[in-house]
Formats: sequence, structure tokens, C-alpha cells
Amino acid sequence: MPTNFTVVPVEDGQSSSPDSDGKHSGGEDEEKPGLYSAGDETPGEDSPFLTISDHERSCDGNNMALFEEEMDSTPMVSALLNKLANYTNLTQGVVDHEKAESEDGVKRVTIKGPQMGTFIGVYLPCMQNILGVILFLRLTWIVGTAGILGSFAIVFMCCACTLLTAISMSAIATNGVVPAGGSYYMISRALGPEFGGAVGLCLYLGTTFAGSMYILGTMEILLMYIVPNGALFADKMDEPASRQNNMRVYGTCCLALMALMVFVGVKYVNKLALVFLSCVILSIMAIYAGVIRTMIDPPEFQVCLLGNRTLKNLDFDKCMKTEVIDNSTHTTKLWELFCDGPYLNASCDPYFTFNNVTEIKAIPGLLSGVISENLWGDYGPSERLIEKNQSSEATQETFEDIKKPYVFSDIATYFTLMVGIYFPSVTGILAGSNRSGDLRDAQRSIPIGTILAIVTTSIIYMSCVVLFGACIEGVVLRDKFGYSLKRTPVIGTLAWPSPWVLVIGSFFSCCGAGLQSLTSAPRLLQAVARDGIVPFLQVFGHSKSNGEPTWALLLTAGICEVGILIGSLDFVAPVLSMFFLMCYLFVNLACAVQTVLRTPNWRPRFKFYHWSLSFLGMSLCLSLMFVSSWFYALVGMLIAGCIYKYIEYRGAEKEWGDGIRGLSLNAARYALIKLEEAPPHTKNWRPQMLVLLTLDSDLVVKHPRLLSFTSQLKVGKGLTIVCSVLQGTFMTRSADAKRSEENVKKSMAAEKTKGFCHVVVCSNLRDGFSNLIQSAGLGGMKHNTVLMAWPSNWRQAEDSSSWKNFIETVRETTAAHQALLVAKNIDRFPSNTERLVEGTIDVWWIVHDGGLLMLLPFLLRQHKVWKKCKMRIFTVAHLDDNSIQMKKDLHMFMYQLRLDAEVEVVEMHASDISAFTYEKTLVMEQRSQMLKQMQLSKTEREREIQSITDESRSSIRRKNRMREPTPNTLEVPGMAAIENEAQMFHERNTKPHDGHQEKHSPTSDHIHMTWTKEKFISERNRHREASPGIRDIFNMKPNQSNVRRMHTAVKLNEVVVNKSQGAHLVLLNMPGPPKNKDGDENYMEFLEVLIEGLDRVLLVRGGGREVITIYS
Repeated sequence: MPTNFTVVPVEDGQSSSPDSDGKHSGGEDEEKPGLYSAGDETPGEDSPFLTISDHERSCDGNNMALFEEEMDSTPMVSALLNKLANYTNLTQGVVDHEKAESEDGVKRVTIKGPQMGTFIGVYLPCMQNILGVILFLRLTWIVGTAGILGSFAIVFMCCACTLLTAISMSAIATNGVVPAGGSYYMISRALGPEFGGAVGLCLYLGTTFAGSMYILGTMEILLMYIVPNGALFADKMDEPASRQNNMRVYGTCCLALMALMVFVGVKYVNKLALVFLSCVILSIMAIYAGVIRTMIDPPEFQVCLLGNRTLKNLDFDKCMKTEVIDNSTHTTKLWELFCDGPYLNASCDPYFTFNNVTEIKAIPGLLSGVISENLWGDYGPSERLIEKNQSSEATQETFEDIKKPYVFSDIATYFTLMVGIYFPSVTGILAGSNRSGDLRDAQRSIPIGTILAIVTTSIIYMSCVVLFGACIEGVVLRDKFGYSLKRTPVIGTLAWPSPWVLVIGSFFSCCGAGLQSLTSAPRLLQAVARDGIVPFLQVFGHSKSNGEPTWALLLTAGICEVGILIGSLDFVAPVLSMFFLMCYLFVNLACAVQTVLRTPNWRPRFKFYHWSLSFLGMSLCLSLMFVSSWFYALVGMLIAGCIYKYIEYRGAEKEWGDGIRGLSLNAARYALIKLEEAPPHTKNWRPQMLVLLTLDSDLVVKHPRLLSFTSQLKVGKGLTIVCSVLQGTFMTRSADAKRSEENVKKSMAAEKTKGFCHVVVCSNLRDGFSNLIQSAGLGGMKHNTVLMAWPSNWRQAEDSSSWKNFIETVRETTAAHQALLVAKNIDRFPSNTERLVEGTIDVWWIVHDGGLLMLLPFLLRQHKVWKKCKMRIFTVAHLDDNSIQMKKDLHMFMYQLRLDAEVEVVEMHASDISAFTYEKTLVMEQRSQMLKQMQLSKTEREREIQSITDESRSSIRRKNRMREPTPNTLEVPGMAAIENEAQMFHERNTKPHDGHQEKHSPTSDHIHMTWTKEKFISERNRHREASPGIRDIFNMKPNQSNVRRMHTAVKLNEVVVNKSQGAHLVLLNMPGPPKNKDGDENYMEFLEVLIEGLDRVLLVRGGGREVITIYS
């Protein structure tokens, strides 16, 4: 039990006095009943039923010294009574509003320690939750309607379902320490946040609707049996409707009172827990005592029959048509109900006239043989008369006959309805696991207590089915509300010593169950909200300073009111059956998945489980869902599915080591192995993207629109790998790599690009991109298409590595048989929020490279950004081609490809090479030749001059030390002048290659050096020899092959710009790089001319295989 300690501030150096010691000890001896214990230390368990603290084991002086050696196994009676007095059926985490304070105002701190054993902590709460309103109000009606055999089948199926679920739950509960959170914690951590949130909310809704069912049961007992005259609505012509209206009004008032009680303080609910439990136990004992009594002296309850029809014994006291008083015949009140008046010559109902009135025993007894009559079911439509299987004079029935004082069924009955109504009676098996934080040894108590409770309640239910059918008359069993027994509950007639024992017991039992539901449901919702997996529920995770979830309580009361407004216990029961069945289904699924996957962490201490039992329980839960109500089953699954997808789309990312993640890994491994067996067929080909990103100096994505274009092209399908390369070594830049990955992932999330991200560190960018092209992906999930941005400023770059890396990437993708997409002006591409209207996507099909050019516009138009754009296909006809026939063939080809596109053939006749083309080619080659002659870069020249300087200075110093200058010594004239001229050579060599002069600032540093005469002369001669080479550049003639290529680029560019300058996107065949690497820079010039004047261009290079087919 929790122990209250009085916190008293003590000054340093102050010694404790005997008074203070006594005060402290007195505070320790005080106990506050009604709160759960959840501490850190777990003492050893002495008994599986009761847990006795050390204080309770201690003997009172020497009075009990004779028994002190047996205290561990046989606790003192006072300790046992104290434990029972402090029994509570509330879930853990319940904090009362009031703070315990001493008389002097000093607050007490509650130190909680887990002190509940199996009996108090698991067995009794499960018993109280399982045995409830359905047993007292509906089980007799189910037995009478479905028959003993049908009812036994229903009970067996439901109990088997809960037993299998309990076995799975025991395995989960014993697989490690179960902290506070109970069943929701176990399921969510075993199945992951998506399933966990869906199951948590289903369990919450089931618990909330259970509160509605218990409140409706409470009101039914109150209005039908305790205060029948308290009904606000009374309409005998439409009794079911008036009864439902009464239930709605009184149920709403009861809900308000219960919610107020929970809000004011749960300690009042807690104090009544033992009372509610006692009512359940006493009621069941009264039933069994009554069954035994029927063998000796059956109770004198009579049922009045007219013919074979059961009569409502409400408005008459004698079951006879006439009676003889003072030798004269008088009519009874029953006569007046069927005749026009109290006179013997009054006209009466024909059925009343031709049939006799008889009385039969309502409870013939266990030995009467009535069990044979109740073996089989008796289903029927709504407002069907409750009749005994005996002969009677049949007459033509009218609507008025039905409204006479007969007992008739209020709803249509069938087997599946009975399943839905009965199943809530076996729920409550999670009550023990919900208190896991309060148990001294949860891993031992939960399996033992839950399975024992299920076995006990199953025996009680099955025995009750047989005993009810063997003791009670069939027409009485089918009388749901006991109208034939003067509004006495049918099960109450069997109770001993009085029906009121069961009426009062069932009333308080239903009250307690309703209060418990209103107490536990808000805290379950609070636990789900505090997990942060359902964003819109976060407001319900807040609570007051005392921990009371006020907002969650208000929502629970609102949902509970919806169930009460249904107005009938028979209609609410199937609703909560769906939610509990779904919860049990996921419990079995969690155990089955963990067992089949053989997760390394799956090591439950409970060994009596098997994956086949879990699958059987899961199948049984699913079957019962659709058997009881296919409509409610579909609605419940739809709700759970919507919650799952919402958490997957908007929920917080949680990693709980769940089994679904392990299942995904196994499924992915299997799929990857299957994919690697054979390459994908042309029909299944889709671009699996490898996106090569560049990062700026802050390690942020330089072109985020490249990610936008990727998401538009993929539309969430296929593989996307986003990569980048950092230059350096991994040991020095590992932190930068991690930060870069985080930045890339943020950009991917912002641009809604789904895929994988990887940043590698390599000694140079070229090798890094080469490694990615070769090794990215895994097994069959490898990329087949590379997407990158066009190096826009390659001409102005001081370093030629940018365009050289680009060309090498083109070569490597070609060698790897991968497609290549190069986007020019990628920053001008539309974002995911834009909507392009009344535009075109133009495809210039120059050469056939597998059909990727036709497939890409189709994929783009699947996205909402490009959806309204039209597709146009252009192809080029030469002088020898028949352009008209080409257009017809292209139309037919597009039709066979099932592509909607406009087709146009552009004629390009052979023409002379223009002077512009010739001059452009000449300028390109001159620039290329000039760059080749400048072999050393600025850094390399500085290093060479610096090394020459160092050698010259060391040589001069050695000579100066060896000898002093004499008149006979040859001196180098003008050494200072030579140094100045050498400095001039250095400045000339280090000027930029583009010919622009750099202005020296006053603070610029010059490299001062001393050269030898020989080095100076050789350097000057080298520059003199280089001058004629530079002069020859301006006298050179262009290569004819380059002129032809430039001519093609210029003419094709003119045609494309003329036709597609206003298009939203232009797709072009990308020519391959030259085989001779000496022409790499010319290749860049050709491409630049080809796409000049176009806004958005996508250069496409196929991977060497067909990617689109005309076949189905």
C-alpha cells in the first residue's frame, strides 16, 4: 500500500528528538487507501495471491511470536482485511484531486511501492470486469432465444477467443519489464506507432462505449425493476420507443453525475471498489444457491398463458377469466383486457374466447426435464409473440391483437445478433495488464491472474447457460424484461433468498463498471496523446497540476453520451464488441509477428504460447467481428485504417523496436532477393532515380528544385536515392557528412521527395560520384537513371574540374547502361505548389534511345503540377525522308503506345554552313587551344617560382660564405634589376587566363626573390619561345568535324527555339561525349549552343534498353 510521509524541513546540525522520531514513525504508519503503488523497488514475492509489506509482517511485540515463523506463508488476519479494504479496480496513474495534508498544513508525499499480488492485482479486477451487465440482464434471454446448444456455442467461441488472446498477451507481458501503460503500452511497442495509435484509440472507444452500456444497464434495472413508476414517458401503444426515451433522459443524468464524481475525486470511486466487487460475488452466489434450491423446493413463480401465448402479468392479479364469489360468477380484470366490458355477455377477442387460461411454473426446477425443451433456438422477427410449444386454437391476428397484453419480442432475433450482444460479457481481460505498474511481479501475475480469471468466468458462463436452460421455462427465458413475472428479472426469480438480492447487486455492479470506464478511458486517451503519435490529440494529453485529465474526461463524456442516445443496450453492445475484438486481434497479431520473425529481443518468460495459437485467436477475432455485425466490422476497420494512415502521414516518427518494422525488414529482404533473380521486364520499367546534388559552402542543397522535379517525376513511386559528395577524408569530415545528410533530408521533406539520402566523403568529387553511380542501391533495388543539374557557370569557373566531372559522369552512366537526365535552369522549374495551365511539354525525338523521351512526359503528367499540360512530339525529317509518311507512322506509334500527344514532323534540309557557324567554331577552338598552352594553373606556377627562389637564395648564401668578393671576382651586374624583371615574369605568369588585368592594391604582397643569371636567362628565353605559339592561335583554321557539329547544333537550336520557345518544358536527346577526351571542352560548347535560348530544358540520354512497349 502507498505510505504517506510527512515532509518536515530540518536545519543543519539539528538533532532529532524523541518527539520528532515519534512523529515521523507515526507518519510512516499512516496509510492512504485507494491509490495504486508504483515504485522503483520490487521486493520478493511471498505469495501469488497477497503481497504483505514488511510492516504488515512484523509482530506486535511478543503477542504473535508463536506464529512469526509462518508469517511469510500465512499472513495475519488484520493484514488480509486491510488489503481487502484497500482493494481498488481503478487503472494505474489515477491521481486524486485532493492533496493529503496534516492538521498543521504540511503536505504529505505519497511514496508508492508495488505491493499487489496476483489475486488482488489481476484476478479480482478481471473477474469484476468480465462478470457484469450482460450476465444479469441478457444471458437468460440469449439462452431462451438461441437455445442451450446455440448459447453454449456462442459462449465457447467468445471464451476461446479471449483465452487465446490472454495467452498472446501473457507472452507479450512477460517479454521484459512492462512499465506503466498496460495493454496499450504492450501493443503499441510491439506493433509500432501506427498500429499502436490505431489500437489505442480503438481500445479507448471500446472502453467509452462500455461506459455507455453499463449506464444503460443501470437505468434499465432502475426503471424496469426498482422504480417502474419513475418513467417520464409512458406509451403502451409504443412501449419500445417510450422505454428508449426514458433511458436517454435518465442515462444522460446518470452520466452527468458519474462524470462529476470522477472529476471531483476518484478516491470516492476507489472507496466503493470493494462494494461493487462484493455485489458481483454475492449475486453469483445467490444464482448458484437458487439453482440448488430448485432441486428441493422450486420457487412459486407462475406464468399466465392464454392458449400458448404468454401474458403480461401487470394489469391483472388473477390468471383466470372468471371467478366464483358467493356462488356467483364474476369476471376478472383479465376479462376486461380482452372484452368490451366486465359483463359475461360482452363481446370478447376471438382468441380469448376459444382458448383457455392456464398457469405454469416459471421455474420447474433442475430435475423437471425442461432442459429438453430448451435445447434448440427460437428466433423470430420483431414484435413476435412469445408462445409455448403447445397446441392452441388459431385465429386470424390483427394489429390490435398484437397490442393486447401479450409478451412479444422487441427486436428481430438471429444468431449473429446474439454473438454481438453477448461478446461484451467476456471483455475485461486487459484489466490486469492495465495495472502492470502496480504489480509486484507483473511478469508472473499477469499470465496467472488473467488466465485463471478467464477460466473461472468461462466455467461460470457455461454452467449458467446449462443451468438456466435446465431450470427455467422457455417462454420465461425469452421474456427479456420479465413482464410475465410482474417486472421481475428472470434471473432474479432463480436467485436465493430473494430476487432483490440480484436486483440490488446487479444495480451496484453496473454502477461500479460505469464509473470505472469513465475513470480509465480518459487516462487511456491521455496516454495516447502524450505519446505524441496523433498530433490532433495533443490537447488531451494536458492535465491539471494534480494529473487529472480534464479535457480527456470531457471528450469521454461526450462520446459516452452518443452511446446513451442510442437508447438500447442491445444496440450499443455490438458497437463496443467491434472495438474490443479489433484490439484483441492486434494483440494476437503482435504475438504472432514477434514469434514468426524470431526477433532477438523476443524472449518471453511465459512459455505456453505458439504462433499457431496467436493466428487462431486472430482469425477467431476477425470471424466474430463479421459474424456479429459485418456493417460495424467494416466501420471499425475503416476507423482503424484512417487512424493508421493519419499517423503514417502526419504523426510523429517513433522508433519503438516494433515487430512490424521487423516484418518490413524480412519482407524487404525477400523482395530484394526475388528482384535480383532477373532484370525487370519492359512493362515494369520505371525510372529508379539517383539524384546527384551539389552543396554550397554551408552544406545546404544548392538546387532544391531538383528534388521537386524528382517528386513530380516519381509521384511517390519507385526508388529515389539522393546523394552528394564532400571532398576530403571521412575522418576529418564525418561531422560535416552527418550535418549534410540532415540538411538534405530536410530539403527532401520540404519538397515532398520520398526516398533515401546518402552523403559520402571522398578525396575528389569525380571519384565520389563515380562510386555512387557504381554502388548506390541494394540488390535488385538499384537505380537505372541518374538526374543532375547542368553546370551553368562552367565557362567562368577558374577550375575546369566542374565541366570535366560532368563529362566523366556522362561517360560513366553510359558505360553502366544507365539513363541520364540533365536539367538546365533547374531553379526555374516549377515547385510542387505551382499549377501549370494551358502549356505544353515538347519532346524533340531526334534519335531513338529506348523510348525514354516518350515515357517521361507521361510520368510528369501524372503529377498535379503538369497534369493540364499537353504533350507534343517533334521529330526531324531530312531531305531523303517522306515527312508525310513519317507523321502517319508517328501517329500510329503514339496510338499503339496509348499516349495522347500532338505529332509534328520538322523538315531540316541541307544548307551551307553559315559564317556565324564558322566563326563560332573558330572562337571555340581558339579558346580551347589557348587553355591547353597554359598548362600550369596559377597555384602550380607560384609553387614552381617559389622553389626556384629558394634554390637561388641558398646557392648565393653558400657562395658568400665561401669567399669574399675581390677585384678579380666576376660579379653579376644589375642583380636588383634581374630580380625586378623576374618579379615581372612572375606577375605575368600568375595573371588570370581570360586576359583581364588584376589591379594590385596598395597592400598586395609581391614575391621577392633572388635569381641566378642562368635561371633568369632561361626563363626569358622560354617566354620568347612561347610568344610565337600564342600568335599562331589567331592564325589557325577550325577543324571541319567541329564545324559540322557546330552547324548541327546551331540549326537544331534554331528549329527548337522557333517551335518550343514558349513550352513549359523541352525534352531533347542528349548527344554523347566524344571518344577522344581532347574534345571535351568542345562538347560542352556544342551542348551550350544546342540548348541556348530555352527556359527549361531536360537533356535525356537513354540507358541502352527499351523502356516502353506497345504490348499489353
